[in-house]
Amino acid sequence: MVLPPNIPAFAPTPDPLTPTRDITHPHFQPGDQVVVLKGVVDGELWGDAMRVVAPSWHTPTSEDGWRLYDATGGAQSYVTAHPRYMVHLRRRCPDCLIHLRAMEDYLLPKHAGHDALVDCGWYTVTALNQLVHVADARDGR
Repeated sequence: MVLPPNIPAFAPTPDPLTPTRDITHPHFQPGDQVVVLKGVVDGELWGDAMRVVAPSWHTPTSEDGWRLYDATGGAQSYVTAHPRYMVHLRRRCPDCLIHLRAMEDYLLPKHAGHDALVDCGWYTVTALNQLVHVADARDGR
């Protein structure tokens, strides 16, 4: 199947790393630039770049989360996310670099040779604008 340009290919690739990531709320601060990794394109990881805005309760995990601003988000410019979903984009901190490398080592070989954008289908956004990893979804939400 050939997809038109800019249409993501869906490949239900499991994500065993993010759900078990041990990252605490204080690791991120307002103003931090982060990325939520979502898949692979042209042999590199890709995701949504956002800015951390303010602390927020992440209802799907019943834990502290962060309100994130996505300048390209349209109707969902603001979402709430759990800290384990995020990787620092501008700051090269050891915890985020370790997670980024583990994701590369896991995902890139699985999608080697794919030129199309591969959305691994790990996240959804709830009616309350809460970004939820499939491993954290409750009651079908």
